[in-house]
Amino acid sequence: MAITASMVKELRDTTGAGMMDAKKALTETAGDMEAAVDWLRTKGLAKAAKKSGRTAAEGLVAVAVEGNKGVAVEVNSETDFVGKNADFQKMVAGIADVAKGVNNVDELKAADMGGKSVEQTVTDAVAVIGENMSVRRMAALEGDVVVSYVHNAAAEGMGKIGVLVATKGGDEAFAKQVAMHVAAVNPAALDEGAVDAEMLEKEKQVQIDIARESGKPEQVIEKMIVGRMKKYLSEITLVNQAFVVNPDLTVGDAAKEAGAEITGFVRLEVGEGIEKKVENFAEEVAKTAKG
Repeated sequence: MAITASMVKELRDTTGAGMMDAKKALTETAGDMEAAVDWLRTKGLAKAAKKSGRTAAEGLVAVAVEGNKGVAVEVNSETDFVGKNADFQKMVAGIADVAKGVNNVDELKAADMGGKSVEQTVTDAVAVIGENMSVRRMAALEGDVVVSYVHNAAAEGMGKIGVLVATKGGDEAFAKQVAMHVAAVNPAALDEGAVDAEMLEKEKQVQIDIARESGKPEQVIEKMIVGRMKKYLSEITLVNQAFVVNPDLTVGDAAKEAGAEITGFVRLEVGEGIEKKVENFAEEVAKTAKG
């Protein structure tokens, strides 16, 4: 039986499954719509698809280092409870291991993991664990020395915040201290040259507007802005921040004392930038009780 586009659309609308999954289900069941629905349910694809619209803002960040390359991967779930699930943790560790051999998150999703893609592995886990999940982000870092750090680890190499730091020279102990600093302070960039130009211009404009409110002459305002932007850069750039290990030194100065040059860093925090829906469970229960 020929599988038409309208049949695929109908099955997708019914189950929420992806286009290719819906087409395969219809092909496998010779166009029988009910059988196709059952096929998708059996494979866990319909159940996973129905959950795909729910916000996944919890989960874990996993970090892994091999040689002079480190990777950090964020895998999201709907609730914090799943982050404590041993099966979920095992899957996240496996994904981080696969990430060592790819360059970006799209390659990671398509990469093989035990005979099926990482994306399919996550889809299958959705059906088993019962929550929406996704591989959201991946970052890689290379350098002479690369170290990882996890803040409040939930398991080996994974937690809510994962950091990678790369240095030229120095030792791993110093690089680890820098990684802890990055986890705590969350710098926006390595140095002035790495600051996003749009972000810098936006902050400058804000400072100009604030200064003009004071009513001071433009030539005075210009001098004020130079000082304020210098202070702003010292707060957001890693090498210019006061080092948490020794606040009397900047991170850059501490690096010089350690005989190291910090060449890069990565910091991933679970759910960063995701708008989380706040549930009022008490209100929901009260409404249910009222019938």
